[in-house]
Amino acid sequence: MSAPSLTVLMARPRGFCAGVDRAILIVERALERFGSPVYVRHQIVHNARVVADLESAGAIFVSELEEVPQDAPVVFSAHGVARSVVDEARGRSMLYLDATCPLVHKVHHAAQRHHEAGRHVLLIGHAGHPEVIGTMGQLPDGAMTLVETVDHARTVAVPSDLPLAYATQTTLSVDETADIIAALQARFPTMVGPAREDICYATTNRQHAVRAMAPDCDYFLVLGAPSSSNSRRLVETAQRTGCAKAALIQDVGEIDWTALHGVTHLGISAGASAPEILVTEVIQALEERFDLTVQEISGASENVTFKLPRMLEA
Repeated sequence: MSAPSLTVLMARPRGFCAGVDRAILIVERALERFGSPVYVRHQIVHNARVVADLESAGAIFVSELEEVPQDAPVVFSAHGVARSVVDEARGRSMLYLDATCPLVHKVHHAAQRHHEAGRHVLLIGHAGHPEVIGTMGQLPDGAMTLVETVDHARTVAVPSDLPLAYATQTTLSVDETADIIAALQARFPTMVGPAREDICYATTNRQHAVRAMAPDCDYFLVLGAPSSSNSRRLVETAQRTGCAKAALIQDVGEIDWTALHGVTHLGISAGASAPEILVTEVIQALEERFDLTVQEISGASENVTFKLPRMLEA
């Protein structure tokens, strides 16, 4: 019996962004320069395969700095850290390398400028996400308020005696964030915001690519970790813009093959912290079960790169 036909539409861009590339390279270069072990505070990026590969090369992942020996180098993750973490590292005279994405640092600096100008900052983001914890940790307690949803934006309490500004987590849904900003602006028309939204170019580009493909797909797979905000937003984007059946999987082992029965057009993308090998493995598994046609659907081109810390530059 012949294999059923399946057309796979591959989103481009997908997978690693410049900030993730930089963060991984920082750990790899640190291992080359200082030898093993190099400690990493929290997952360097939200992907189990990346973490496992770095562990096999000699990286040790920890939750807090207190787990790091005094004389060992430590890397801060791409999501950014609170100022208290940096202060602790400096207080202990630790050798630390900051792998925070430069676009996250940009949000940190903006929040600090607003605070110095006497503004209360509204941060649009998801509670508990490492990036949000790091960003809120740039300012004293009470100087920033988290806003998670449109409904929250319509009711959130703010200081009555301070002007307002807003910033956003870099990995949010473009559409949902626009709605939250609009709700806040309706209540606080003098609120100050960034000249351009804080959502990073890679998050935006990947969502736009999925949005363009979704109406042509019966089913959509996004490669990424459950803890990855930008990956979850890709699933939501597919569901909201034309492909109701969409799933987030960490790797080929999580594919629900029964869900692909009757599917003729399958969309595939990958979050900004998912390595391309995960996509390759999915395609290989599909080739074993289907008469496969693969089409690359090109979107925005990306040529962004970020510099490494000076001590690691070749």
